[in-house]
Amino acid sequence: MSLITPDFGLLFWMALVFIIVLFILWKWGFPVIVKMELDRKDYIDASLKKAHEANERLANIQKEGESILQEAREKQAQILKEAAETRDAIVEKAQDKARSEGARLLDEAKAAIEQEKKAAIADIRQQVATLSVEIAEKVLREKLKDDKSQMDLIDRMLDEVSAK
Repeated sequence: MSLITPDFGLLFWMALVFIIVLFILWKWGFPVIVKMELDRKDYIDASLKKAHEANERLANIQKEGESILQEAREKQAQILKEAAETRDAIVEKAQDKARSEGARLLDEAKAAIEQEKKAAIADIRQQVATLSVEIAEKVLREKLKDDKSQMDLIDRMLDEVSAK
């Protein structure tokens, strides 16, 4: 039965050893354990703070990335708009140049046609004059075969000139 109910002496020494161990732990063990626990808590808090800061930085980077992407899209739209305007301006300029070139060519063609027309009219007049002279010459030769008819013609012409 001594196992279930210890003696007073055993109880005393056990209590004394317990108090000594408790004092040693209280003096040197618990402060080290508490310090380690506090250091670990500080490390965990610092890690959580760094993780929170990293999350904030990541969110800021994502916002910056989105704003840069939006800015790039706007710039792309602006460049496309400017390119379309430039294209339209070039097409309009080319059309205007083609119109002016067409008008110039049309004017040149009209001038060439007018010149050809005048040359043709001049040629026709020359041919008509030549034919008229030839016809008049033949008529006069026919009429003026003899000397008497020649003298009558000369007198008539002189009379017309003097009448004027």
